[in-house]
Amino acid sequence: MGGKDKAFLSVGNQTIIDRLYNTFEGLFDEVLLVTNNPLQYLSWDLTIVTDLFPIRSPLTGIHAGLFHASASHAFITACDTPFLKKKLIRALLAQLEPKWDVIIPVTEKGNQPLCAVYSKRCIKPIEHQLKNEDPKILKFYPKVNVKEIPEKQLRSADPRLISFVNINTPEDFSASEKMLGVALNG
Repeated sequence: MGGKDKAFLSVGNQTIIDRLYNTFEGLFDEVLLVTNNPLQYLSWDLTIVTDLFPIRSPLTGIHAGLFHASASHAFITACDTPFLKKKLIRALLAQLEPKWDVIIPVTEKGNQPLCAVYSKRCIKPIEHQLKNEDPKILKFYPKVNVKEIPEKQLRSADPRLISFVNINTPEDFSASEKMLGVALNG
């Protein structure tokens, strides 16, 4: 996106960060935002934390979020998902049991690690991986207990799986404006 902070892109006259913040309202007692540019986010009522490892990767964000979270488990998402549905988050949280370290949606496009629930027990395996400079999220999964939520089950909470739409390119951004009606009605 040419260096733009995707959280501040407006989709349907609302920034993605505002959309996510509104989605989290009423779901969580604590909302953490992991960013290395904290001053940009002072307008929101949330806890701002930064990465603890110097590696630029979503895995460092997952680690920082878990490290600073006060609960035993945390729902983790990316800042570029404008259509994340509360109902989908609730469906994932409903799968919480003490034995699970990761609750991950799996669609025909694959695993969705940036829209998943993680346990604090993931911190050590993630740290080990980051110390070895391996930023791949799914690589630590064999070291923890993972529950996969299949697409069919996900569709009951989000029939069009629009929660997993993310914006990585100008084309994605353009398409998101066209999807807005589907997102609001679906």
